[in-house]
Amino acid sequence: MRYSKYFIPTHKEAPSDAEVISHQLMIRAGMIRKLTSGVYTYLPLCLRSIRKVENIIREEMNRAGAIEILMPAVQPAELWQESGRWEHYGRELLRFKDRHNREACFGPTHEEVITDLVGKEIHSYKQMPINLYQIQTKFRDEIRPRFGIMRGREFIMKDAYSFDVDEAGANLSYEAMYEAYTRIFERCGLKFRAVEADTGTIGGSYSHEFMVLAETGEDQIVNCTECDYAANLERAEIKPSQTLPEPEVKEMHTIMEVDTPGIKTVEDVIAFLSVSPSQLIKSLIFVVDGEEIAVLIRGDHELNEAKLKSLLRAQTVELASKRVVEEITGAPIGFAGPVGLNVKIVADHALKGMRDFVTGGNRKDLHLRNVNMKRDFEIDLFGDLRIITPQDSCPRCGKKIEFGRGIEVGHIFKLGTKYSQALKAVFLNRQGKEAPIIMGCYGIGVGRTVAAAIEQNHDKDGIIFPIPIAPFEVTILPLQMHDTVVVETAEKIYTELLDIKVDTLLDDRDERAGVKFNDADLLGIPIRVTVGVKGIKGGQVEIKLRSETESFFMPINNAASSIKEKVETLNDSPK
Repeated sequence: MRYSKYFIPTHKEAPSDAEVISHQLMIRAGMIRKLTSGVYTYLPLCLRSIRKVENIIREEMNRAGAIEILMPAVQPAELWQESGRWEHYGRELLRFKDRHNREACFGPTHEEVITDLVGKEIHSYKQMPINLYQIQTKFRDEIRPRFGIMRGREFIMKDAYSFDVDEAGANLSYEAMYEAYTRIFERCGLKFRAVEADTGTIGGSYSHEFMVLAETGEDQIVNCTECDYAANLERAEIKPSQTLPEPEVKEMHTIMEVDTPGIKTVEDVIAFLSVSPSQLIKSLIFVVDGEEIAVLIRGDHELNEAKLKSLLRAQTVELASKRVVEEITGAPIGFAGPVGLNVKIVADHALKGMRDFVTGGNRKDLHLRNVNMKRDFEIDLFGDLRIITPQDSCPRCGKKIEFGRGIEVGHIFKLGTKYSQALKAVFLNRQGKEAPIIMGCYGIGVGRTVAAAIEQNHDKDGIIFPIPIAPFEVTILPLQMHDTVVVETAEKIYTELLDIKVDTLLDDRDERAGVKFNDADLLGIPIRVTVGVKGIKGGQVEIKLRSETESFFMPINNAASSIKEKVETLNDSPK
């Protein structure tokens, strides 16, 4: 491809609304342009990278035995109502009506559609296992689209769905996808980690996220320094510590009321009462599937709402409104406590064995000291409800944990029978009895993978693309376009590279050398070949890898074959 004939509208400055480096560089490098909030046009360079990611995905999905299909983007409301997600999915679901007043949505995901399809076409255990996948545009009406194509509303996604006759088969399908995803991201040239994750709105019993490691990642990752345990912050388990034995009633101090005028934050209460945060119990009122409950957690810990939702097997979990809190506790927000509450009480494991702690007094400007469980109130359910901290240990081996950051690019789920039961996707098993199909779900954000690669691979001058997903593998820079020998040499190498199937961009613009060098660095093409008068006199061209600071020279007469070898070396990855 010739630069002068291509469409690469680069900019020196990034737009003011570009918050993260991938968004800034993709705008500056002429890869994307914003149409409206969270919706982008993929320009040629970006599309080339996206197609390369798609090709890797297709090869590995096909290798794993999956079969490609393409489902409609527009989905009828009836399917979503049947699965129960029409209301529960929330406002991210773009709903509309057609000319016949029939409700529909623009698909953010395709569990309903694929389950409906398979339920109508697969009726016997002999037709399974099967795994169907697609690469298609999705739409999720994010409340605050940001980070360019990293978290846009419209995006390209690969989603796959496995169907099995039993749990053992479903586990094998899950493992096959885990291995395929590992190969996909290895082949994309990315540093990544698979971590245990919450299943979110998709549902199911178990899931892993594939995280591209990057300091700018919006997700926190927890991993053990000794074993292979890793999880995102939402999912990270906390190993129950050895707790104090339950105190005898005779050992307990008398409960005391303490006036705390206007003092309701954890920081203010512990300062006023001269206690440590670990001796304070926060009482949070939630509405869970329409039922009000109280959630208790230590003052030095933070509640993990995903864990609460999972523990209670709930569809919806929301903090109660100010009005509801006052109705239940008789006090404004900040003074709630468990003593005398007439609602279900759920508590974090860390409360076990605690004694003589501080809580709200369920009255304005009142807190209680020397509160104790069993004597003063009962806990209905204990569970792991808090966010893990650096002071905690690995839940598997008990060793030290460390925190990092990552960008989710893939997510795999064990769905079980959530959708097959709701949508009546059943089959006849070996005994001739009807049973629901066991499902799995597997997604990859295609454009997001390109953006994550840039977040992981860049410097002050621009992008540093991994060669497997770079828009071009090689760029040739003839420096003196007025010199016939320079132009002819560059053209010769360009033609030879194309003939041996090396993806090459020839910068044939009549621009200053500095402009060409700056653009080459900005675009992040892995190998730069500089052709100039001085080098030609010595029978050489200059080669520089975008990922390295130093350049080197090679003879002109075998430059193409040598560059091809370098491309293959950089591109060396599992196939």
